[in-house]
Amino acid sequence: MLVLKLRFHLVYWLLLSAIFCSAQTPLEIEFIGNCGLHLSDGKTNIYVDFPYKSGAYGYMEYDSVRLDSIENNSIFLFTHKHADHYSRKLLKQILKERNGKCFTQWKSKKLIKHFESNPDIGIEVFKTKHSFSLKHNSYLIKWHGKRIYLSGDTENAEKIATIKEIDWAFLPPWILDDAKEKNLQIDSEMIGVYHLAPSEIESAIEEWGDKKNIVPLIKQGEIIILR
Repeated sequence: MLVLKLRFHLVYWLLLSAIFCSAQTPLEIEFIGNCGLHLSDGKTNIYVDFPYKSGAYGYMEYDSVRLDSIENNSIFLFTHKHADHYSRKLLKQILKERNGKCFTQWKSKKLIKHFESNPDIGIEVFKTKHSFSLKHNSYLIKWHGKRIYLSGDTENAEKIATIKEIDWAFLPPWILDDAKEKNLQIDSEMIGVYHLAPSEIESAIEEWGDKKNIVPLIKQGEIIILR
């Protein structure tokens, strides 16, 4: 009788575990272009470094229809305000039509406070260097147990080398080059290489296309699912 009870409890907990695992909220990360990303769990939508000026400085263009698909009441997060990451004109129009909240690199305290009431999302803000910007931030978003690092245009790998157990790190190619040159380890299960100019795509595929944990982000609209 005792053995039967133990077996029953074991099966019960295994079923509960299976249900719990299957109920874990997946995160979707859509690559829009440059450092532009759309992160969503189906309830909360965060746009990072988007909208930007299409084709600015020779970087990626996008179809204007993409602006029409932006979700209502979204959060807009920016690493800095260069035109290939940020468009004041487009953002103003979107906020007017679809509401939402905007946090630029100058609003770090408000950003952290905004997420304090949300048990699903936490965020860390790192002041990082970008020579052509007065202020630049990188971010670590902790969402449904996943850790997502967003580098933006920062110039070196020192900061990300101090952060442990990242699930996905989104980095420009020069950060990987800097880490290799300085023998710095990036503790991330997966790395998405973004902010590739059209002229850099072919060389990015040659260098990282066959790596298991490095993905060159070259296909706009591509979706990464984190479970």
